[in-house]
This record gives sequence, structure tokens and C-alpha cells, in this order.
Amino acid sequence: MKAIHKKRRRAQIFLSVLLLLACAGIYSAQTPLPQPDTSAKPTTSPASAVTQQTESADEPLIYGLQGVLIETVDGRTVSAQAIDQGFNPASSVKLGLALIALHTFGPQYRFTNGFWTDGTINKTTGELTGNLYVTGRDPSFHYEHGVMIARLLNNLGIRTVTGNIVVAPGFTMNFSASARRSGEMLYDTLDASLRSGEATRSWMYERMTLGDQASLQTVPSVAVKGEVVVGPVATAAKLLLTHNSSKLTDVLKVLLCYSNNFMAERIGDGLGGAPSVNRQLVALLGIPGNEVQLSSVSGLGVNRVTPRAMMKIFRGLRNELQKYKLTPADIMPVAGIDPGTLEDRFTGPAWEGSVIAKTGTLVRTDGGASSLVGQMKTAGGDILLFVIMNQHGSVLRFRQNQDHLVMQVQNSRGGPKSFGYKPRVLAMKLADTQSISTSANEFEPNSKTGASPP
Repeated sequence: MKAIHKKRRRAQIFLSVLLLLACAGIYSAQTPLPQPDTSAKPTTSPASAVTQQTESADEPLIYGLQGVLIETVDGRTVSAQAIDQGFNPASSVKLGLALIALHTFGPQYRFTNGFWTDGTINKTTGELTGNLYVTGRDPSFHYEHGVMIARLLNNLGIRTVTGNIVVAPGFTMNFSASARRSGEMLYDTLDASLRSGEATRSWMYERMTLGDQASLQTVPSVAVKGEVVVGPVATAAKLLLTHNSSKLTDVLKVLLCYSNNFMAERIGDGLGGAPSVNRQLVALLGIPGNEVQLSSVSGLGVNRVTPRAMMKIFRGLRNELQKYKLTPADIMPVAGIDPGTLEDRFTGPAWEGSVIAKTGTLVRTDGGASSLVGQMKTAGGDILLFVIMNQHGSVLRFRQNQDHLVMQVQNSRGGPKSFGYKPRVLAMKLADTQSISTSANEFEPNSKTGASPP
């Protein structure tokens, strides 16, 4: 009997909550579903306090707020819901970061690390007498690049460093925010006797992916006798070599496919941080200031963007890419094909490759936030742009609802159609590095202090 009373009590509470919501005017029994575009007039409705999955009558209600904006490429509205209400975009805010990075640096931009010494090289003994200094802020510098540096130093006749490894405060390796920890990982990775199995595997995988069997015939190694120090480059130091990352577009492709927060924040730092990116988005796209409020460029924490502003951001990104004859697939995940956040979504034979989008996920912030922003293709060849933003509910349910809405729109226009995307192994994206050995001091201004752009 006690159990029965408890169930009745819970039911009474539940009905009371629904009644209060209805009285407040924010309850809706069902999310308006997108309809085929029959006119240029938008279909709008307020953000629902409750949205509902309609694939099955047995599906439970999905509680939460939802904003939707779906448009044709030429700007006609297919569906609109709560487009002027602020939502937490989570990681889809990285699309704004990508736009400002491309606009500021250009798609061919490469992040640079420099390797210096204040000592002398004895090529007979293979000994560098002095310190090895490292500068730069490349957010994509990883184990395989560290082994490459050992190979390049070997090519310069260096197998032993008598002094310390001195890394600039901005240096990073393997997505570590700590310069000291990054320096310690580089210290071990340079020396084959200290190199981790993970570093060796990363190096071998990259070389084999590139078909570079010759590099695997010998083992690169540089032993450092000193310790790791965080500090500036000595005034008298000379540049030994520079190591340039892959192109910005390749770095962005990896960043967006895996939604890497560290890489996003590091690139954002080079753009002046979240406040600067916020200001630039408002100025570049003419977005009202109250429709974009960023506290981070990675999507962590509490950010606010309206669906209407997010659509402007995505359109701006498309336009920026088009200037260089690039498409969203060059930097964004292609569903069902690329590894990462969209690898297991839209995977059916008909849907694979028909959606290019950026996800956003925060399990706890704002009671759970999820978003999907990108473009879809239909059987008739139409490309539709979409923004779907949810919060205050189950992230899993939100994702199911987002996929359902996209697929329903595609079905309303004859079904999905692939964008014809031809994938590349993402390891190859970060393997397109450039290294230059030099005895002259030709490095970029201010880089000795680690104060240069990323």
C-alpha cells in the first residue's frame, strides 16, 4: 500500500508541475516539426518547455528548451522556433572561432615552433655543448612531431645536448596546458631510450600512413643531459630549425571532428580570447550584441547564442571558405564518415555523407545542453542549412530529436543525398608539416619570449 501511495503522490506532483507550466504559458505538448518550404514566410513558435519525440507513440516526453532554424541556401525559411532566444551552444561555438581564425590568419596559415641553441655543435662527436631552447605555441604539436624534431636534429649532427631543454611559457605538446609538462614530454620523446610506447606508435603510424618507410629504417634519438626549464631564449641564441604545423584548415578539421577544447582555447588565445572573438563576430556579421555572449571559444561554461545568430555565424563561415574555393567538409565533420563526434550519427546507407555539422554537448551545464549546426543535402540536390539547439534535459534524447528533425526534413524532400565527400585519414592532416634548418637568426619577431602569435 505504501508503494501505491508513493506512486500516486509522484503522479500528483508531476501533474501539478505541468499545470504550473501551462499557466506560465511555457508548456507545449509537442515540438512543431519542420514542414516543406512552401513560402518565404517563417513558421515560428516560442521555445518549448517540453519537446517530444514522435517516432513512436510509446516514446516519453523530452523535457527541455528547443530552438530551431532551417533555411535554404538563398535564405528562405523552412522552419523556425525560438530563433531570438539565447541558448547555450556548447561546442558548436567553435564554428565562430573557426570563422574568425580563417578571417584573421587565412587557410594556409601554419603555427610555428622554433628550436634554438646558445652552444656549439661538434659534428664529429654529435654533441651540442649548450642548451636547446624551444619557442612557439603550436596547438597541434604531438608525439610524432617530437620524434621528427629528433630526426632533424640528428640531420644537423646533434645526438647529445649537454645542457638543458628550455621551453618558452607558451610551448605545448600533446594538448597539455603546462609548459613544464610539455617540456618533459619532449625531453623523453627526443631520447629513444626514454621514449614512450605511445610516442613510438604515433611516429610509426604517421610514417606508415604517409608511405615513408625510409624514415623507419633508423631510430631518431637526441639525449639531453640537463633538465627541463621554463624560460626565455638566451639573447645570444641562434636558430637551429623551425617546425611549422599543418595548414590551418587541416588543424581545424581535426579540432572540429574531435571537438578538441584545448586546441580551440589555444587558437582563441592567439585571437585575443573569447571577448575579442565575440566582438569580431558582432562586427563582421552584423549580429546584435545581445544575441552573442561568449565566455569561452571552446563552448565550455555558460555561453549564449540565439539560433538566428548561430545561422549567421555558419553562413559567415561558409562564405569565408568559399573565398578560397573550400567547403564546410574541408574543416567540419561529415556524418557517418569522419571519425569523432558524428562518426555514429546518420550512418544508414542512404544518410551516410548527407550531413555536415558541428555538435555541441554539455551534460551538466544549463541542466544539459546539446546542439547541431550545419547543412544537409536532399535527394533533389537541395542544400539546407540548419541550427538546432536544446538545453535543460537529456543530452541523449536531444541528439535523437536533432537527428529525427534533420531526417524528417530530408524525407519531406525526397530523402537524403550524399555530398560526395572523399575522406582522408586525419593523421595525414597533421602530418603535412614543414621544417627548415638554418644557422641564421630568421625566426618571427618576439618569438624568443614565446609572445608571438600561435
